[in-house]
Amino acid sequence: MIRQEEVYKIGRLGKPHGVKGEITFMFDDDVFDRVDADYLILDIEGILVPFFMEEYRFKSEETALMKFCDIDTQEQARELTGCDVYFPRQLSDHDEGHLSWHEIIGYQLVDAQNQEIVGTVCSVDDSTLNILFEVETSTGRKVLVPASEDLIRQVDPQKREITIQLPEGILDL
Repeated sequence: MIRQEEVYKIGRLGKPHGVKGEITFMFDDDVFDRVDADYLILDIEGILVPFFMEEYRFKSEETALMKFCDIDTQEQARELTGCDVYFPRQLSDHDEGHLSWHEIIGYQLVDAQNQEIVGTVCSVDDSTLNILFEVETSTGRKVLVPASEDLIRQVDPQKREITIQLPEGILDL
């Protein structure tokens, strides 16, 4: 069984394309094209299921037409519409010094000052020059924390933790 901590989200499936089982794949990370991966993982009603890729072609920088093995009709493809798409962390092309923003979702954010867990990174806003972590605290509150390299002290992929020097008062906003 594939566990959530073994994968990270890279996109979502859209509508079927044509009648031969192709489906629109909207992705945030093109890691599936950069590494030699045979499959992607789909969230089917809360269960992570591997689907082997037969072929794909890019429509744009953020969209591809995907054909999975054994998905041969428009009806079969339609059943996958709306599924979140994940990629196995073990196959990622990151090196020890670099993780993609998408890979750190789910990591614990730790305050470098007192070593206390601030919360869990639930998304990363990289739409502007100032990248922000959206962090959900243990009380369920969501806070935005600057993801500046100057503030990040350590990233531990084994523990799935990011130690950060929090700006004074950031958690009070």
